[in-house]
Amino acid sequence: MKTFLFRSMIGIFFGAFLAVILTNSVVYFGQQEVLDGQLFLKNSLGSIFCGWFFTVSPLYFENANLRLTQQTGLHFITVVILYFILAFGIGWVPFTLKSFLLTLGLFIIVYSIFWTAFYLYFRNQAKKLNAELQSL
Repeated sequence: MKTFLFRSMIGIFFGAFLAVILTNSVVYFGQQEVLDGQLFLKNSLGSIFCGWFFTVSPLYFENANLRLTQQTGLHFITVVILYFILAFGIGWVPFTLKSFLLTLGLFIIVYSIFWTAFYLYFRNQAKKLNAELQSL
């Protein structure tokens, strides 16, 4: 529970930080003099919620009772469902079949890249730890 709360706070703060950075970028680079307050609030809350579920959902990978395929499947399904509910609800992705399939394809590609990078990193860390244990 302590880990869940800690990760929740990290995700909320990270999502809020991204919202501020994106808003400042739009104002500075887009030379936007006036912001729509309702749109800013909607997008900021969406970014905060997105940050939260992307930092909490990796807890599946810490459950030793699940195989890696189960952990990955549960994590993928969780983030896809939550992201698309959020993205369609806020308007980040238009509610059409074409945009859904395009976004899902991009999501799968990005997810695969991140999953592979984390897998290789932790596999390398395990090799290093095993080598250190062998040398003891």
